[in-house]
Amino acid sequence: MSQLLREELTRYSRHLILPEVGVEGQEKIKDGKVLVVGTGGLGSPIALYLAAAGVGTIGVIDYDTVDETNLQRQIIHTTRDIDRPKVASAKDKLEGINPFVKVNPIEIQLNSTNVLKVFKDYDVIVDGTDNFATRYLINDACVLLDKPNIYGSVFRFEGQATVFHYQDGPCLRCLYPEPPPAGLVPTCSEGGVLGVLPGIIGCIQANETIKTLLGGGETLSNRLLLFDAWKMKFRELKLRKDPQCPICGEEPEITKLIDYEEFCGLKKRVNEAPIESIDAVELKRLLDDESETIQIIDIREPHEIAMGTLPRSKYIPFGQVVRRKDEFDPNLFHVFICKIGIRSELAIRALRDAGFEGRIANLKDGTNSWAKEIDDTFAVY
Repeated sequence: MSQLLREELTRYSRHLILPEVGVEGQEKIKDGKVLVVGTGGLGSPIALYLAAAGVGTIGVIDYDTVDETNLQRQIIHTTRDIDRPKVASAKDKLEGINPFVKVNPIEIQLNSTNVLKVFKDYDVIVDGTDNFATRYLINDACVLLDKPNIYGSVFRFEGQATVFHYQDGPCLRCLYPEPPPAGLVPTCSEGGVLGVLPGIIGCIQANETIKTLLGGGETLSNRLLLFDAWKMKFRELKLRKDPQCPICGEEPEITKLIDYEEFCGLKKRVNEAPIESIDAVELKRLLDDESETIQIIDIREPHEIAMGTLPRSKYIPFGQVVRRKDEFDPNLFHVFICKIGIRSELAIRALRDAGFEGRIANLKDGTNSWAKEIDDTFAVY
């Protein structure tokens, strides 16, 4: 076990005087190797507190760059970091907090071909991601490698946290055997999130990580902690390991990693007709041409509509598109729009599946592209 340096005895003195931690516990923390997947809303407080606590090796995985919209909640990054790789920004902050910590920046997109190689050198994996495909990937890799998975998720005003696959506890598939249908649960970029919420959940994840390294205290294994920031209420649900779980059950069916985008319904179906898309410049040209029979279908939420609308727009919420299919005139050219073009594409597929045969196109990159390329007074959010 690593010994603490004289400078570290001073730095971690408030830990050392805790009987539950002490010198031996702090040395366990120093020997710990923790991988934080994602340096966003959750990953920011997780990584910051683990560095401050003295975790000896911290890996941070992300393949994104810092965007201005991140700064409302991703506190590891600053305005000066905009357009920098998130892992580079995170490395600077973590080393600034604690020079005794080794930070491994890993700028890759985690997938089935690289995850086992990346995870194998770490003791604990902390899930700071925001999509189901990566969550299932992390879960399955942790089970196959027998590593604890410190889980957290946030959406709007609600968050949850638990510890999966620890001390023979349940895994993610025991709680959620199947992912929700694609498009049913928006990401934070589409549905929004209260800025402080990931900080609260992320701190809980950091807390569980430290206890896991220490091997003490009562972790959230077998318990799902639910938090409502708007009502300021915590609730707790009991979790049980599912004997029939396909990966951690008594007779596991999953013995290797799968295609998680396909599992979560994110891949195009076989023989599925491609969806036409147009960019903001082409849409502006069509709108300026009065002879064009074009109708914009805005499927955003009411609070998004309040930020601004495009000409010739008809508002039909995402959940009502199929039910109101008779309102679509097959003689018009319908262009579906949302914030970034994901929900609108799903709405088009649903309308096609419902039998509508008129011409439909999707606005590539959504209203944000309109704001950046056509109208700088339109809100980017």
